[in-house]
Amino acid sequence: MGLVVLSTLAAVLFAGASTSAPNSAPAPCKFSGVPAQSFNASCAALAKSISIENVTVNFAEYVPAGTTLTFPNVDPSCGRPSQVVPSDLCRVNMNVSTTNVSGIVLESWLPKDWTGRFLSTGNGGLGGCIQVEDMAYTTGQGFAVVGANNGHNGMSGKAFLNSPEVIADFAYRSVHTGVVVGKQITKQFYGTTHKKSYYLGCSTGGREGFKSVQDFPHDFDGVVAGAPALDFNNLNAWSNHFYLITGTNTSASFVPIPLWTKVHTEVLNQCDGFDGLKDGIIEDPSLCNFNASVLLCAHTDSTDCLTSAQVNTVTKVFSGLYGQDGSLVYPRMQPGSELSAAGFYYDGRPSPFTDWYAYAIFGNPNWDSATMSLADIAYADKKNPSNVKTWKSDLSPFQAAGGKILHYHGMQDPIITSDNSARYYDLVSKTMRKSPAQLDQFYRYFRVGGMGHCSGGPGAWKIGQTTVGTSALTSQDNVLMRIVDWVENGAAPETIRGTKYVNDTASLGVQFVRDHCRYPRRNVYDGKGDPTQATSWNCK
Repeated sequence: MGLVVLSTLAAVLFAGASTSAPNSAPAPCKFSGVPAQSFNASCAALAKSISIENVTVNFAEYVPAGTTLTFPNVDPSCGRPSQVVPSDLCRVNMNVSTTNVSGIVLESWLPKDWTGRFLSTGNGGLGGCIQVEDMAYTTGQGFAVVGANNGHNGMSGKAFLNSPEVIADFAYRSVHTGVVVGKQITKQFYGTTHKKSYYLGCSTGGREGFKSVQDFPHDFDGVVAGAPALDFNNLNAWSNHFYLITGTNTSASFVPIPLWTKVHTEVLNQCDGFDGLKDGIIEDPSLCNFNASVLLCAHTDSTDCLTSAQVNTVTKVFSGLYGQDGSLVYPRMQPGSELSAAGFYYDGRPSPFTDWYAYAIFGNPNWDSATMSLADIAYADKKNPSNVKTWKSDLSPFQAAGGKILHYHGMQDPIITSDNSARYYDLVSKTMRKSPAQLDQFYRYFRVGGMGHCSGGPGAWKIGQTTVGTSALTSQDNVLMRIVDWVENGAAPETIRGTKYVNDTASLGVQFVRDHCRYPRRNVYDGKGDPTQATSWNCK
């Protein structure tokens, strides 16, 4: 393991970065109304004036609104060749050493019309990709924003091989380092300290948000964490165990993708009505105890039903994964997600995330995921490199610091079961000995009916989590603006509103709107109003 570089920056990394006073209001930006030429000059001067230990500035450039940035040197697996920038900003690109054998690529985007707010974005999957789309979204709303590559480049986990410091960057250090450096640069550029600090991320980004809450409670005043990849090592085991259940596409246990459509139809038949309306959306999948045996073929030559082996496969898919000692490793996949999950997890191939086990856990690029055993799962959970598990359940330090958490999860998530978000919330409630009403003071979890993984799906999934996920910028319609309203004005969300456009296309009009309930309440149709209107649904 590389020696940690001892420096002012490193000292701050492990002490935590201070946050701002909870009741201070955003100050006007010194660049408001300043000509573009002057802002450009200030940006160029920033590159020359930054002097932070272990930070190397590659460039700083003025980017006018409407510019399409291109990223020719970014790993193609990131899938982000370009990004339109919605507002005038100063873009700073840096390399930051985290130890003598590891480091991150960090970008700081500083908008001309700054609101006084700071924000960090997150990452996705095993990725080492700066989520420039999130940086563009949030700078467009006036945040000074940082984003990092998580200590490696691309979506592969190969960089983790025999590299514990790279794993540490992925597990926690990249985001925290970005916060520490980003806040210093923000202060230097604008001449004043930020007033409030926020986080926005989903999936691995959701895990990173909770990691910050758990280990660096002073980094953020408000955290929006979607579909978090919590209990990370066990999540990766769970992701791969579907391959062991289905077998390859030649196995008797394999369920062809077209038959999953049949399964989905029956899932809706059994469970869609629990919320009072059969509309193709299961608002609360926890009520759904799916019985796959009704799809058992009456005759062996049938092609639109399931064999006994296939019924067993479907039953196991909708069952939790249990370990050597009989304890729960990871909850079941929630019913309702099968149309998307069939092409992701049930296609007779290993999980897309087997790199974690191969490179980070076993250090063996040739590890065969088909051999994964319960002993392997226990070993991975015990090894837990850099405590990537992200499962601490006493959030008292974050609450004491005045922080707020807005946690959301789609109820048709085909990649990370939404059951795990409820499991974590319940664990926090038990550990802290707080009822949901007491947790509501700082931590609220919202179940988004019909949303897939972070976005998409048949439900009202546009909640303001990204640019494409935004229908409006009012706090009720937008989780980013809602966390701001909660932190700065005390306006805690009772619900978060989602919008569904016809064919997910705004120009075709709104299909329906729904207010998503905070856990443990669930959405129920009132049985009489227009179901496309949020007022026809109640949280019970």
